[in-house]
Amino acid sequence: MSDLSTRLTLLHEALRQRILILDGGMGTMIQSYKLSEADFRGERFVDWHRDLKGNNDLLILSKPEVIASIERAYLDAGSDIIETNTFNSTRVSQADYGMEDLAYELNYEGARLARRVCDEKTAETPDKPRFVAGVLGPTSRTCSLSPDVNNPGYRNITFDELVDNYSEATRGLVQGGADLIMIETIFDTLNAKAAIFAVQGVFEELGVELPIMISGTITDASGRTLSGQTTEAFWNSVRHAKPISVGLNCALGARELRPYLEELSNKADTYVSAHPNAGLPNAFGEYDESAAETAELVAEFAQSGFVNIVGGCCGTTPEHIRAIAEAVKDIAPRQIPDIPRACRLSGLEPFTIDRNSLFVNVGERTNITGSARFARLIREENYTEALEVALQQVEAGAQVIDINMDEGMLDSKKAMVTFLNLIAGEPDISRVPIMLDSSKWEIIEAGLKCIQGKGIVNSISMKEGVEEFKAHARLCKRYGAAVVVMAFDELGQADTAERKKEICQRSYDILVNEVGFPPEDIIFDPNIFAVATGIEEHNNYAVDFIEACAFVRDHLPYALTSGGVSNVSFSFRGNNPVREAIHSVFLYHAIKAGLNMGIVNAGQLEIYDQIPEDLRNKVEDVILNRHPGATEALLAIAEDYRGDGSVKEVENEEWRSLPVDKRLEHALVKGITTHIVADTEEARLQYARPIEVIEGPLMAGMNVVGDLFGSGKMFLPQVVKSARVMKQAVAHLIPFIEAEKGDKPEAKGKILMATVKGDVHDIGKNIVGVVLGCNGYDIVDLGVMVPADRILKTAIEEKCDIIGLSGLITPSLDEMVHVAREMQRQGFNLPLMIGGATTSKAHTAVKIDPHYTNDAVVYVTDASRAVGVATTLLSKELKPAYVKDIRDEYAMIRERTANRARRTERLSYEQALAAKPQFDWSQYHPVQPSFTGRRILEDIDLNVLEQYIDWTPFFISWNLAGKYPRILEDEVVGEAATSLFNDAQTLLRKLIDEKLIRARAVFGFWPANQVDHDDIQLFDDNGKPLKRLHHLRQQTIKTDGKPNFALADFVAPADSGLTDYVGGFITTAGIGAEEVAKAYQEAGDDYNSIMVKALADRLAEACAEWLHQQVRREYWGYAPDEQLSNEELIREKYRGIRPAPGYPACPDHTEKDALFQLLDRDGDSGVTLTEHYAMFPTAAVSGWYFAHPQAQYFAVGKIDRDQVESYSRRKGQDIEVSERWLMPNLGYDI
Repeated sequence: MSDLSTRLTLLHEALRQRILILDGGMGTMIQSYKLSEADFRGERFVDWHRDLKGNNDLLILSKPEVIASIERAYLDAGSDIIETNTFNSTRVSQADYGMEDLAYELNYEGARLARRVCDEKTAETPDKPRFVAGVLGPTSRTCSLSPDVNNPGYRNITFDELVDNYSEATRGLVQGGADLIMIETIFDTLNAKAAIFAVQGVFEELGVELPIMISGTITDASGRTLSGQTTEAFWNSVRHAKPISVGLNCALGARELRPYLEELSNKADTYVSAHPNAGLPNAFGEYDESAAETAELVAEFAQSGFVNIVGGCCGTTPEHIRAIAEAVKDIAPRQIPDIPRACRLSGLEPFTIDRNSLFVNVGERTNITGSARFARLIREENYTEALEVALQQVEAGAQVIDINMDEGMLDSKKAMVTFLNLIAGEPDISRVPIMLDSSKWEIIEAGLKCIQGKGIVNSISMKEGVEEFKAHARLCKRYGAAVVVMAFDELGQADTAERKKEICQRSYDILVNEVGFPPEDIIFDPNIFAVATGIEEHNNYAVDFIEACAFVRDHLPYALTSGGVSNVSFSFRGNNPVREAIHSVFLYHAIKAGLNMGIVNAGQLEIYDQIPEDLRNKVEDVILNRHPGATEALLAIAEDYRGDGSVKEVENEEWRSLPVDKRLEHALVKGITTHIVADTEEARLQYARPIEVIEGPLMAGMNVVGDLFGSGKMFLPQVVKSARVMKQAVAHLIPFIEAEKGDKPEAKGKILMATVKGDVHDIGKNIVGVVLGCNGYDIVDLGVMVPADRILKTAIEEKCDIIGLSGLITPSLDEMVHVAREMQRQGFNLPLMIGGATTSKAHTAVKIDPHYTNDAVVYVTDASRAVGVATTLLSKELKPAYVKDIRDEYAMIRERTANRARRTERLSYEQALAAKPQFDWSQYHPVQPSFTGRRILEDIDLNVLEQYIDWTPFFISWNLAGKYPRILEDEVVGEAATSLFNDAQTLLRKLIDEKLIRARAVFGFWPANQVDHDDIQLFDDNGKPLKRLHHLRQQTIKTDGKPNFALADFVAPADSGLTDYVGGFITTAGIGAEEVAKAYQEAGDDYNSIMVKALADRLAEACAEWLHQQVRREYWGYAPDEQLSNEELIREKYRGIRPAPGYPACPDHTEKDALFQLLDRDGDSGVTLTEHYAMFPTAAVSGWYFAHPQAQYFAVGKIDRDQVESYSRRKGQDIEVSERWLMPNLGYDI
């Protein structure tokens, strides 16, 4: 098995089929040989000037037979993959023995030795090939950590030195015959990133590319690497390597490793490995866990679907590996999950941004060009206070911090490196991702060599030409960073909407198609320029930026947008209140247009609704360039608001004269803590009980905050401030609430409260805890971001009676399911209470309750219900009936939610194929379309489309049931329907006459034949295969003698000798509709906002109807004489059909991908697909054209596993993927 490509093919096949086995501990086995100093020296190093015992890697040269025998023993035990004995074979590690110059030889010979042993074993068992993993271990020096506690910025090795070390080692491993490169036992992620950089460089140099295995090390129960990263943050930092596997090894035994391995399994879109230690070491540093114990734990990993590759690390022996191999041999390997595309960043903790994320605040105060104070601190080398500036940004709500050191009189590169190294030692700062900001590439690159997380480069552009742009992008990709792309090209900076769009499109195409850059890691900055400068050409700058954001959102899949927000208000510098108003209004509109993030002072943003109305209107006129006099009008009132903006809310005492309830609300909304204790005390004296202050005015105020935040009129930093006010108020009340308890002999029960892992929202949980506490319960509050293992461990230690989980963000739901599963797995018998803004009774019933059956799972709607629920759950008399009622209700909800018909008998797939329609193809003469390929129809006349509208669904959308036009005369709803119809006609005329919305279509035809019964092969004009369409067949048993249809039936089979044709189309009448609807909504006119969307939807359907008619009569021309009324068109009296992917005849939404690849590669349709294959704008229709005279619509209905297996094979995808997309059609449980 000497051919590398053959071996790699066999490796990939083996990974798909079964769980592969790694070897075990090498050091453990070497110790068992009890080798002496003389053994380590051998003949070659007998006179070496230093002691060599302990240099295990040297045995490759001095005792190769020992290493070979250990490797052979692991192969005999069942290992598929042998790791080379090169864990310390880098120059920096061998320097301890003065053997730096042996680094290449050790790696080369280590790989050659393992290659020989593996090939010998493969020759014995050709059906089971064995593979060599060339190991790159950690070094004794770390890039992220200082060895000097008194100098946290000091490093005893650089990124470049590590790259040199790892490059030399990799070269030896590759040339010695390794099949894979394994970067393992990673406790400093920056070291690993250097290794990845080196490995990729060597691959490029040698013209070979091996799979990369990556394995990190969680060092203790904190769940973090030694350099401080969580498991998911670690994965985000190294996933740019596109490893064949990622895993965990060393430091922990299998039992302790489990929660982190489970998390990695859920997050990684590649294979997952685990090679744990044989438990934890005993007092003598030895490992006592037996082979059977280790194997049992590892087998549970496999049964839980966590792993694809397993083995052992410290303390494991061939006996352990034999037991592991035996334990997992019949267990299916983990299926790689389908992880949605998103920009997945990291500091010490992960941070994900996608199109659905809330606006991301990038802190700007650590930018030397934007903060005079920060600039002064850096010039004075006062890094202690400079770090405080960074910390303040994070505490104020910055989710990413922008660091810029560009200053003419400063050694900017040195300052950047120093500051980043110091930040690495400050976990409260380094938990968030870093944005490296510089106009000089050398400074950006120096910064990339200092951050262990996945950061953002700000920025690259085509300013210096395309080749330099591509070179920088390739390096960013190798360093593992997202990029901000400025709207620059060789001609300069884009200053109009059209130039911004053109450069963004061109940059995107180069990055994605030529560089292979992940589109989700591209962040466009279309340039924010100052408005209200008095120069007429500048008036549209904000509008141009907003339009560019919308363009990126709508036309450049997965890409994000960002900008330096403070630029927009530059002409009002010195007038902070006006600048803050400009920022808030600008963000309000830009975010609606798709702006994802912005460099903004996270602590200083005015709330949109709280800007004085006159100022807000004038600012809005400027931002949206509503009229030529907007700038003058704003200047005329700007002086009325001048101030520094820092204390204006405290100084403006008007609100202090409001009633105390309103003062509390105002303080919460504005985030003012100045009077909160006094106001809370005043309220306490007015209410009968202190708890009523929380349940009354404080909760009312927080509800206002929630409404403002949800509508985009308040930003995350402001919500953080509101929470701070709330906490101070609650803290003042707690002693009074506690005092009300009296001298009760004991608590009613002990309740553990926690906000689940990944979620930082705790206000609701805290209020529930206070309410329960003042009702006599003992509360164990674990705070926020609490992992499952800590929740359950604490529940046991504290002897809790109930566990309460809280969460506000959507991912918290999955984490709650995980906690429930773990409670079941670990045999808990405690009630589980679920609450929080994102939870619901339905989710609890469907997703959580089925996984925890040992005790009750109860959804608690709000704090007021918590006491009653807890009391009932801890009552021996009340609990049984209550739990039964809850379970019965949840069972009904599950049944209702599932909404599945009972299983009925169906034909097997083979029988269904036999029952297909039998057409006489010898008598069929396909009509050739007037063209093949695709065409675009721009600005289709809406006056024409109006004549094709089917009005009945329009009334249904307004909950008025009845068929048009009869509904207008209906006794019950006729009057309302007529009024609605008249309003619709008025608005429709406005939309058409003022050209507020536009319609467009892309359509085409291709030669086609039916293949494999249920698929359709499309061909290009030269007869070469172009695209294969996959369809499904009915499997229902039909008693009326009708055949079992699939759409492929309506296309001539390949063996008929006929050239048939299939068409496709994408239509929309929604271009502009979203903007018009938003304008009505912002004006408070929800009625017309909904009406616009309903009419655009009808026009899109009308466009599809009109285009299909043109296709039948002209473009395909198989019915040139067709004359049908609109009523007949609605009743589908024409020949041919236009089924849509995702609908009954072809229910798989993913087939839209083929349609859009055929018709919309360049984005000409104006319609985009989301990751779940929904179309945007929503007023869009797409589908296929079939012309066969007997083509008809039908519903595939329920299908069985035999067809799904065939479908999956034909599509070349795992059956689990097919089942997920075809879930409503599955006639079996999965």
